[in-house]
Amino acid sequence: MRFAGIVAAFLAAMMFIGNAVAVMPGQKKEYAGGAMGKVVFDGKAHADKKLACPVCHVKPKLFSQKKEEAAKMTMAAMNEGKFCGSCHNGKQAFSVKTPADCAKCHKK
Repeated sequence: MRFAGIVAAFLAAMMFIGNAVAVMPGQKKEYAGGAMGKVVFDGKAHADKKLACPVCHVKPKLFSQKKEEAAKMTMAAMNEGKFCGSCHNGKQAFSVKTPADCAKCHKK
């Protein structure tokens, strides 16, 4: 019985820690975006498309949940099909290469 309590407490702690760093549906996360302005990731917009977190964070692991990894998310990398560019390729979702769509992510 004591073991079950320890496991339950551990699982509750892991859920709390995961939620503390995650962008949950309905929340937004802002990243530095250079001259084009900050980049805003909208958790609700992706959840509304029926995209659950594991789609990008588990398999394939497009994004790390480590803060320092965000610096690797460059437009050059996205244009090569990495990070957001994996889905935002003009087929699955609007393309990261289309200038008319820049304002969908970049906010001045």
